[in-house]
Amino acid sequence: MKKYYVAVALLAIVSACSNDKPSTDKKDTAATAPAAAPAASDMSSNPDYQKGLELIAKSDCLTCHKVSEKLTGPAYKDVAAKYANTDENITMLAGKIIKGGQGVWGTIPMTPHATLTEADAKQMVKYILLLKK
Repeated sequence: MKKYYVAVALLAIVSACSNDKPSTDKKDTAATAPAAAPAASDMSSNPDYQKGLELIAKSDCLTCHKVSEKLTGPAYKDVAAKYANTDENITMLAGKIIKGGQGVWGTIPMTPHATLTEADAKQMVKYILLLKK
C-alpha cells in the first residue's frame, strides 16, 4: 500500500513540475500575440460589432449557432462568407431572423424571432457580416 501512495505522490510532483513548461510557451506566445492583437482590438472597437455581439449574447441565437463551427444552424463565419455586407443583404437576413427560414442551409428550419425589432435584427446581422475574413 505504501508503494501506491509513493507512486501517487511522485506522479503528483512530476505533473506539478511539468506544468512549468507550458508557462514558458505562453511567454513565447505572448511575444507573438501583439501582432494579432491590433486586428482583434480594431474589430472589438467597432460599434456595430459591439452592439451586435451584445444583442446576440442576450438572445437565444447561441443555442443553434456558433461563431466558427456549425451547430444546428450555420456558423456565423460561414454566413459572413456567403453574403456580401450590403444594405440589401442586411435587410434580407434581418427579415429571416425575425420571420424564420428554411432551405438555404439545410432542411432544419430556423425558428422565427418575432419579438426582435428590425433594428436589432439588422444590428445582429452587421455583427455577423463583420466576421468575414
